[in-house]
Amino acid sequence: MELRDIEIFLTLAEELHFGRTATRLCLSPARVTQAIQKQERQVGAPLFERNNRTVRLTQVGRQLRDDLRPLYAGLKDSMERAQLAGQGITGVLRVGMLPLNAHDLRPYWDVFRLRHPLWKLRVHKAQVGEAFPALRRGDIDVLVSWLPVDEPDLTVGPVVFAEQRVLAVATDHQLAQRASVSLEMASDYQHPHADTGPGYWYDAYAPRLTRRGRQIERGPVVRDAEEAMTLASMDGFVVFFPAHVTRYWVRPDIAYLPVTDMEPLSYALVWRSEAESELIRALAGVIRDLGPLPSVPAP
Repeated sequence: MELRDIEIFLTLAEELHFGRTATRLCLSPARVTQAIQKQERQVGAPLFERNNRTVRLTQVGRQLRDDLRPLYAGLKDSMERAQLAGQGITGVLRVGMLPLNAHDLRPYWDVFRLRHPLWKLRVHKAQVGEAFPALRRGDIDVLVSWLPVDEPDLTVGPVVFAEQRVLAVATDHQLAQRASVSLEMASDYQHPHADTGPGYWYDAYAPRLTRRGRQIERGPVVRDAEEAMTLASMDGFVVFFPAHVTRYWVRPDIAYLPVTDMEPLSYALVWRSEAESELIRALAGVIRDLGPLPSVPAP
């Protein structure tokens, strides 16, 4: 298998969707299909079960994914280290972002680069369902995650920012004309569910109960914020978000309403304790020196 074909297989194994895989890799869906068919001929067995509605890994596909993932990551890392060494770069810190506001964090990135010109900082979006696994696999070095994080193998570093909550609703939703909402009001409607990560962790983001103990109904499981937003815009669901989405994710079909009775959601650096490095300590030091971002109230 060629390196590009391995990348296609591993991306499809993660996305389980030919269209998303093609978009993510800047390929045509036909190229993705051809690569998978070629691999299945080489292996001599199907790697995916697929029909018009779903794509799933077969047992052979799962085994191949588990075998190839560390090998592919090692090859990529080796090539990248060689390229960076040629440029005089001695270290790379990979930061996964669960929030969308990477631009707001530019003061930290800029000071880090100023203090450590021979280290490269790579900041990219992290998927909610893959955030902790990616950290534990070593795909990223540090994660900007909402709190609390209470995992025995993870270290929680300095708080980066804390934000008020907003509720995303369709512009034709009956709540859309309100200036704000309460958690009690939001509990009248169904919320998407992300069946991923520790239960307490997601409950901190989207609570199961109101302050009065009323159950907040959760609906279909979604993979990411985009799927949740689609349910909100088309099917009448409501979705909690931190307030920065009102600036970073402006949509003509979505209204954002401040939630008046929820505590601000704090985000902090998180990393795998046994993988703590000089680069991680340096970024944590920058954030401690500059302090958390100023609080911005929900609009």
